[in-house]
Amino acid sequence: MSETVIALDAMGGDHGPAVVLPAAARALAEHPDLHLVLVGDEAVLRDGLGAIPAAHRGRVELRHASQVVAMDEPPAQALRSKRDSSMRVAVNLVREGAVQACVSAGNTGALMAIARFVLKTLPGIDRPAICTAIPAIDGHTYVLDLGANVALSAEHLFQFAVMGSVLCAAIDGKASPRVGLLNIGEEEIKGIDEVKEAARLLAASDLNYVGYVEGDGIYLGAADVVVCDGFVGNVMLKASEGVAKMIRHYMRETFGGSLYGRLAALVAMPVLRRLGRRIDPRRYNGASLLGLQGIVIKSHGGADALAFANAIGIARAEARKQVPERIDSELEKLLGARAAS
Repeated sequence: MSETVIALDAMGGDHGPAVVLPAAARALAEHPDLHLVLVGDEAVLRDGLGAIPAAHRGRVELRHASQVVAMDEPPAQALRSKRDSSMRVAVNLVREGAVQACVSAGNTGALMAIARFVLKTLPGIDRPAICTAIPAIDGHTYVLDLGANVALSAEHLFQFAVMGSVLCAAIDGKASPRVGLLNIGEEEIKGIDEVKEAARLLAASDLNYVGYVEGDGIYLGAADVVVCDGFVGNVMLKASEGVAKMIRHYMRETFGGSLYGRLAALVAMPVLRRLGRRIDPRRYNGASLLGLQGIVIKSHGGADALAFANAIGIARAEARKQVPERIDSELEKLLGARAAS
């Protein structure tokens, strides 16, 4: 199996190396083909290498960066004044071809600004989009955009649909992923003008467009890919995370509040553990910044080692499936077909 090389912004996020190093250890143990470049304060990282078993350290390289982008730092400031930040150096490694992808738990706005400036968008893509998988009853649903763009045209939504469809096809192996537009109803007369026009563009394309999808359809498996603007998508994502936490809270409260509840929990423990894994946000951590000429994965800022390791796994999968190249090819084909019609 060929080597997959990924850069990690080891200083980003709420916890920095305290999470990134154990996550790296998990990912290296799970993926024998993986080689990681840890970017950050070299002295700090070298002191923390004990978190990675000696057997795996031969697949780890350190790259020094003298600056860190703060979680509340304005994106424009990070772009102008933090050229040697761990985030910027990690993205630069993607541009240089030294690595196939990078992962950061740092400031989302700064990561998007830096990645877009350094890597540029693919031909035919106006704006990158943030995409992640949301758990559904039959697996998961890819949703984009999740916060990168608020005011979008129909053409932007069409481009996002292409990107999401290619990602789903590449990662999940689905030949013709079902694509839907998030809307306030399934009827054709509903929705804002941009969504209605995007529906027309998608219906006339070779994508497997299945129509409008309401919010519950994301979780009920109404489509493999659901497209929306970043404002709606981000609200939906945060609401999903809140519901998952609420369910886990109620489960602990219900089964831990009395002796009878604790006894019932012992009997139900195998089922409860399976349910907990299914709705655990950590196992879905890792959002793709799609549309760039390179692979950049955004981890949740508060991610623990399990969650960050999952983001590394997503970066590896996209690198091995060459997702940017596939998006470029598919978009060129679809736009060519539209121009010829």
